[in-house]
Amino acid sequence: MSELLIGGEPAIYLLPALFALLLLLLFVIHRYRTAKGPKLSLVLNEIAYERIDGLVIPNTDGGEIQIDHLLLTSQGLLIIDIKDIQGTVFGSNKMQDWAVITENRRFTFSNPQPALFDRIAAVRHIVREVPVSGRILFLDGAKFTKGMPELVCSLADLQADCGEADKSAAKIKIVSFRQHWEALNARAVHALD
Repeated sequence: MSELLIGGEPAIYLLPALFALLLLLLFVIHRYRTAKGPKLSLVLNEIAYERIDGLVIPNTDGGEIQIDHLLLTSQGLLIIDIKDIQGTVFGSNKMQDWAVITENRRFTFSNPQPALFDRIAAVRHIVREVPVSGRILFLDGAKFTKGMPELVCSLADLQADCGEADKSAAKIKIVSFRQHWEALNARAVHALD
């Protein structure tokens, strides 16, 4: 049996180096694709004292409604709808469809505000004594050249608006929200477990 020789050495010795190079390439691709994920999680964890991802709760008309991210903050409960859209976004409070223009294409999607208002109403129906708000979070690839509509924010805006400088004072507020948080959690079905 003859072996393939490269420079007088068997090619079999190159396999570990090629395998290591392939692993490094896959790692770099993975880090590039998930670069936003850790940054997003860091910000959500910074502003939230507790967080539930992927839950379904009863809504006001007897059905169910899904919430991607619900955060217990010092300001109350915060619902986050995340849009990972790349390009220039054209949308306003009164537009039924919002448009996105990228280098290669143009597409539309439904105004996300009414769905967020429904989610806020469903949470308020369960926890009546706690402030409930919501944000539609567009990640870094989205640009609003005509200004951001109501309840729309970037990751930096979310951190600035919902972050708490005085953590000890915030903990006192959190204690008053805790029983309502637990009541909501008891009624929820965790969809993404």
